[in-house]
Amino acid sequence: MNYQPIRPRARIGLIIPSSNRMVEPQARRFLPADIEPHITRIGMTNRHKAPLDQLLPRILLATELLADSQVDVTVLQCTGTSMSGGVEAERAVLREMEKVSGKPALSAASAITSALTTLNVNKLVFISETKPDDHAKKVKFLKEAGYTLVADKAVGLSGTDEYCATPPELWYDTAMSMRRDDADAYFISCANIRSIDVIEALERDLGKPVITSNQAAFWRALRMAGINDVIPALGSLTTYKEVRDLPKVA
Repeated sequence: MNYQPIRPRARIGLIIPSSNRMVEPQARRFLPADIEPHITRIGMTNRHKAPLDQLLPRILLATELLADSQVDVTVLQCTGTSMSGGVEAERAVLREMEKVSGKPALSAASAITSALTTLNVNKLVFISETKPDDHAKKVKFLKEAGYTLVADKAVGLSGTDEYCATPPELWYDTAMSMRRDDADAYFISCANIRSIDVIEALERDLGKPVITSNQAAFWRALRMAGINDVIPALGSLTTYKEVRDLPKVA
């Protein structure tokens, strides 16, 4: 009997912090059924937190292990970690990941900037889950990447347990309270929160694109893997098939 092989359209490798509890369930919910997410955890938050260059060996080992499962793209899915060293440090990490795997790599940070660049965003309302010190690092990254923040807020949640337990309505209410007519888009940061659930409602009520960390990563990873599906629950971003990235630095 001639059996036909069973293969997904694409495999997406996700490197997530050991504390993250949102990427896996959100990937199962929002990625197309014939796209396989493969997850590897490493220590990079809480007691494992360290400068990006010190985390690089862990990141590369995780990348190598995910490559064994034949992923089409590897994602370093932690917003704070990937933004922590600035734009060029993040790009250097991606270059090293691609050397190890032989496949495309991205991070939460590069997925977000790709989304904002594709949407032609300049003026941005920025909301993060964290306290002022870590919020400031993300602000610095976004400004270095060329975006103007017309408003920003550190919500100041206490840590992982509160990130995961906070209902989506907090992110909806916070974004609505920061409504700015001069904003091109709204960005709600963190791969370990439930903001993805209110993208559609916010876009409807704000009349502007809304970007979240996991939404942007799923969209960019699919495009890198050659998958052009539109996922309505992930907002207007997924209607974009052609992708624009930040200019390369010589």
